[in-house]
Amino acid sequence: MAGRFLRVAMAQVMNDTDVDAISASAAERGAHVVVFPEMFSNGYSRFDPEDEAPRRAWIEAAVPIDGAYVEGFRRAARRYGLAIVATFLERGSPKPFNSAILIDSNGEVILHQRKRHICFFDVREEACAAGESSSVARLRTDAGEVAVGILICMDREFPDVASDLVRDGAEVILVPNSCPLVDDPAVGDVRVAGVRALAFQSVLGVAVANYPAPKDDGRSFAVTPLGKILAMGGSQPELVVADFDLDQIRALQEQDWFRRVR
Repeated sequence: MAGRFLRVAMAQVMNDTDVDAISASAAERGAHVVVFPEMFSNGYSRFDPEDEAPRRAWIEAAVPIDGAYVEGFRRAARRYGLAIVATFLERGSPKPFNSAILIDSNGEVILHQRKRHICFFDVREEACAAGESSSVARLRTDAGEVAVGILICMDREFPDVASDLVRDGAEVILVPNSCPLVDDPAVGDVRVAGVRALAFQSVLGVAVANYPAPKDDGRSFAVTPLGKILAMGGSQPELVVADFDLDQIRALQEQDWFRRVR
């Protein structure tokens, strides 16, 4: 879609899916940016906390931001002319990070985000260090320049991270995710409700990319700055696409400026 609409594709796929093929499919559907689920480099895998060998192997599988794994996403971005949010367990010292980067259509990394509110209570992340800050990048697309921020999974549940992005002028927030969004046995669809509230309270668009069933429950979705659901996937592997009306977002941000005062 041309004009003032930003088309976001949410790659609701497992981490053994070919990145090049998903990027090609997103480009064919006219997406300006494709978002992958959380920690795609290892599929947000678990390790046995009681056994030091698997824990060490999990940490050693962390990848550098300037290595071959990230380069594969950069090549895909250049080849298909779209932006990509790539996610990975990032090599770090003394601990790795749960990270996401925004790569523009020229293959350049323009935003590097580390998850700030790590799930320290879960064996998939207790070995990670937390990120310390958040920022916004100006992403150039055929729809014009867009101010984009990233929240990684549980970061969307904490007001300090979103507030930093709002303060930095975010218009659209992209969320790599890994957890049940609708079918959680304990909380049901409260995470969807939380994102809808976040979008309304901060006057911005939000797109959440999740793993399909049986790992999670799929339901990748996008929300307008009025808190309305633009699109939501099913539980199966698929590419979920949503169009954000940038003129509407900017008009609402001007009209409801008081919601964005931090």
